[in-house]
Amino acid sequence: MRYLTWLLRILLFVALLGFAMKNNEIVSLRYLFGYEWQAPLVIALFGFLVIGVVLGMLAMLDTVMRLRRDLAHARAEAQSKNSERVTENQSDTPE
Repeated sequence: MRYLTWLLRILLFVALLGFAMKNNEIVSLRYLFGYEWQAPLVIALFGFLVIGVVLGMLAMLDTVMRLRRDLAHARAEAQSKNSERVTENQSDTPE
């Protein structure tokens, strides 16, 4: 399975490298107020991909933090119930 994973990674890298090599023409991106940015197409696409990933992660951050907090509370509650059971079992055993 490990070899298959590495093979897929290498194939993906080669495909992306080929894409980058074929799309190296300069493109102009025009923004508001007359700003213009010129860069190779692959750099522009990669930049917008990174911006999209960061925005997606920021959008999920609230949900992830809430779920982590709920999980921590559930674990603490389970641990306290487990310690209560152990205490009850120890008090029930005759010495």
